[in-house]
Parts: sequence; structure tokens; C-alpha cells
Amino acid sequence: MNTNLEEYHAAAGEITEAVESQLFGKPCYKINGKAFCCFFQDEMVFKLTSDAHAAAYSLDGSKLFDPSGKNRPMKEWVQVPIDYLDQWNEFTTAAAKYVGGKSK
Repeated sequence: MNTNLEEYHAAAGEITEAVESQLFGKPCYKINGKAFCCFFQDEMVFKLTSDAHAAAYSLDGSKLFDPSGKNRPMKEWVQVPIDYLDQWNEFTTAAAKYVGGKSK
């Protein structure tokens, strides 16, 4: 298994009500049917708002998630490189809360 994918599962799998699923054919986790994070291009993608969105987007190499590659990014979703693995858990928790999950 891809090491980055293992790290993705480790971060997202800590959210107790999270269920593994698919988003645009990519692995994702959902709460009550709502996706809050996914794995894309060996990076983790988070659905964020407010300060958490600003913090994730400000990281060097982070970008808005554009799964189609046709310059139509999803404004609430931020793709964060593996370089910031130490912050993936923080963003996962914020994303899960944003879609209605409870804190860990």
C-alpha cells in the first residue's frame, strides 16, 4: 500500500463516525453521507471553512481541489501536500466537524 495512503487512513480513521467511501472515484471518508476528506494525487484533501480553510490554503504547495483538472476548483476543498502530514489530523478533525461530526 502507498505510504501516503496509509497516512491518510490513519488520519481519517480516527474519526469514530467516519465511513469509508468514494468521491469522484477516489477514496474518501464521509459522515452521514457527507464527504469531509479524500485522497487525491498522493495528497489529502479536506472540506474546510473559516480559519481552518485559511490555515490549510496558506501552506506552501496547498491548492484548491480540482478533481476534473479543468480549472474548476471546489472552493471549500483544500488539497494539502504530504509535507504537512503532521497537520493532517488537525485538518481532518476540522473537516469532520464542518460536515456535522463530533470531535474525537
